[in-house]
Amino acid sequence: MGVLDLATTNYRYPLLVAAALAVGACTESDGNDAGAAPISQPRKEAVVLLAAEWGGAWPAGLDPATNTTARPDATQMNAIFGGLFQLVATPGGVAIKGVLAEGYEIADDGHTILIRLRKDVRFSDGTPFDAEAVKFNIVRDLAEPCTCSPRGWPWVESNPVTVVDEHTVALHFARPYAPVIHSLPVSNVNWIASPTALMRMGGDQFRITPVGAGPFKVVSNQFSTKVVLERNPDYWERGKPYLDRLIFQSIGSEQAAYQALLAGDAHAYEGMTSTPLVKQAQENGRLVVTQQPPTSPYVIQLNTARPPFDDKRAREAIYYATNVDAIREGIFHNWYPVSQSFTGPGGLFHHERVERYRTYDLERARALVHELGGMRITLGTLRSFVSEQVTAALQSQWTQAGIDVTIASYDVAPIIGQFRSGGWQALLQTSGSYDPEAGASVSFRFRSDQLYTGVHDPHLDGLLDRAAASLDPAERDRIYIETSEYISDQAYAPFLLAFAPAQVVVRGLEGPGLTTRIPAILVNTGIIWQDVRFVSE
Repeated sequence: MGVLDLATTNYRYPLLVAAALAVGACTESDGNDAGAAPISQPRKEAVVLLAAEWGGAWPAGLDPATNTTARPDATQMNAIFGGLFQLVATPGGVAIKGVLAEGYEIADDGHTILIRLRKDVRFSDGTPFDAEAVKFNIVRDLAEPCTCSPRGWPWVESNPVTVVDEHTVALHFARPYAPVIHSLPVSNVNWIASPTALMRMGGDQFRITPVGAGPFKVVSNQFSTKVVLERNPDYWERGKPYLDRLIFQSIGSEQAAYQALLAGDAHAYEGMTSTPLVKQAQENGRLVVTQQPPTSPYVIQLNTARPPFDDKRAREAIYYATNVDAIREGIFHNWYPVSQSFTGPGGLFHHERVERYRTYDLERARALVHELGGMRITLGTLRSFVSEQVTAALQSQWTQAGIDVTIASYDVAPIIGQFRSGGWQALLQTSGSYDPEAGASVSFRFRSDQLYTGVHDPHLDGLLDRAAASLDPAERDRIYIETSEYISDQAYAPFLLAFAPAQVVVRGLEGPGLTTRIPAILVNTGIIWQDVRFVSE
């Protein structure tokens, strides 16, 4: 059995993980445990603005099992449910830290993960937060339609989740699954709901006013508009959360969000992407801008099951017609590095360059388009200022190569519908997370059995399986290099740059993930809401 010390393990460098998986003591003491003295500070209300097309959309509610857009809504989910584990900043880098869990152990050569729960936790309705509740949630998650459900994990067919004792739950896999703990912060398995409250309310009401064991409780919830939370007085960590009230408000544009911050109508905007507004905010002494380490590169997904991208020459034409450097300079002021694969510099296993990667060559693109007798495609993206800027730039570049391009923009739910229909041709998306196998992972975008893929290649599936099954980070790194080269050789999807939005807050509001740099767990950084506070009146 291997044991991981969550308090001391540094995850900045992949090779350090190997030793952590083999030895250590599974304890945690970071000075903020339940016995620590509360920090004196004024309690206040914080209003947090979220982009209507991303985190500000929760059309199916906030039940972890049925919230179909839960990954973009991770900030609300973390505030309500807390999470078993979170990615946090440490003096030595970043680490996966137990929040409602104390730690975990790896058993049976990686086939079993034992999660040890804290013994001093209760749901905000007063009912026990125990192993039976965690098992209930995971089994339910696997049966429900949330896009963040871990159905793609290699679970055993029978009894994938078992209770070891009152405070220990076991996850069982058909093969070792190294990224499981890294994947939890962007999976609904991390957000444990009160089974008692769910059965008492029924599913329809529970998705409006869900009950968790997190730092805040739901007061009111208007889907995709506004959710009002209040401090959970029975939160396990004494003296926290520091805020009395937390309000998440959907807003239609980043310009409107910026003006609301300046007017004093809000305190934070999560994930600003507009580079002109970010620059303005940086120059405004009333605001604090934190640009997070990027982990999720932009990728142009190509649907290889449909014309024209069932022909490799068409895919190659897209690679050669795409001038990434021009997009970096013209839209992003060279803030973000080029990425030629599914990793970013803020995450694990990152390598900036990929051998034999096709770069901008307009004449070769034109020759391929001519050879194909022309190309006519629809390029879609998520409706947002920066994504629409990028697709407009791509349309201009590809048109120069003789490609007829139509642009389509979608909100979160409709873009999910595009993937479900299978009728899409090209979509500008992001791929990757802190761990390449977490969140909108390389498997999420490229594995044959995934809904959000444009590729159906058994050899690539095998590479991804081998990488995820290896408990040796050095071996995972080697396989991911091979995987990146294979995706490039097959011209499956060109990558652009490793991008991460900025957090913009009014001066005086501070907290990890808001004003402390933490690598993005999906596109945005996970905020540790129990530690967010106002430091001055």
